[in-house]
Amino acid sequence: MGKLRIEGSFVAPPTPFNESGAVDFGAYRALLKHHEDNGTRAVLIMGSTGEPSLLLPEEKKQIVVETAKMKTGKMLFFYGCTGNTTDQVIDNVRFAKASGADGAIVAAPPYICGPEEDIEAFYTEVADATDLPLGIYNNPPRVRTDLHWEHLLRLFRHPNIVIHKESTTRVGQVAQILAGRPDVSVMCCDSPNLGLVVPTMSLGGQGTANMTGNIAPQEMAMLSTPWRSWQDAENFRKTYLALLPLMHFNYSAINPVALKSLMRAIGLPVGSLRRPLRNLEGDALAKGVRIVQDLGLDKKYGYRIPSRLAKAA
Repeated sequence: MGKLRIEGSFVAPPTPFNESGAVDFGAYRALLKHHEDNGTRAVLIMGSTGEPSLLLPEEKKQIVVETAKMKTGKMLFFYGCTGNTTDQVIDNVRFAKASGADGAIVAAPPYICGPEEDIEAFYTEVADATDLPLGIYNNPPRVRTDLHWEHLLRLFRHPNIVIHKESTTRVGQVAQILAGRPDVSVMCCDSPNLGLVVPTMSLGGQGTANMTGNIAPQEMAMLSTPWRSWQDAENFRKTYLALLPLMHFNYSAINPVALKSLMRAIGLPVGSLRRPLRNLEGDALAKGVRIVQDLGLDKKYGYRIPSRLAKAA
């Protein structure tokens, strides 16, 4: 069999918490349906947006088990399986596979700042240990380790590695990866500060691995459509320029502070951030709400805008 191919919008949802601070699985179901109904191709549960470092080990396992039961076949469910050691990551991936996951995304182990040769060997060992489709998340701002395109192209030959998400600022790296015609879906972070969305899609990328789709799912599905005609490029241009204010807001604080605060403010059932992270308030939050209104997303998706944050008519 050939590799799993993914195109389009790959969204990382927040982990919803209830008023007592526990994971809210009813809210999870509502958030996932919101994505299914609005064009999201796949979700990454417990990605960076899901506050994974603030979840207890038993909570992570419960999230995998319970959300996998919510699959309907309309959308792929991937899970963040990053860990501190190779053995821990392999255990995480195997648990996700046994629970019904469609795939897993793995970043380099954080904090240790491993050299590239060691991290390439790490990914190979993890991929050898399972037949679950895997994605590589090259995210040096979070884990320090930064894989060069030569390391990545070697890894992409592995039959179990199917996705690459790039979160650097190096357009040249994306170009070299795509020039190598790898047998994986090449995606990038939607941060406008990194500036990879335009070059990734224009050079032949398969989509974006994003968080803005939590608020603008149909728009991000359009933005993440691979270019096969001039209409795709034109639709991309219009959508990207329109969404720039929202994308900038979502990355105005460390992920997921701005996004989750805004989702909570407009009535999406995400709850609060976990301490020590704190929700945005006041003018900082009102700015995001005004952007949602300016884009007409509140009317389109039925978001509830609190009167204290709504812009003046």
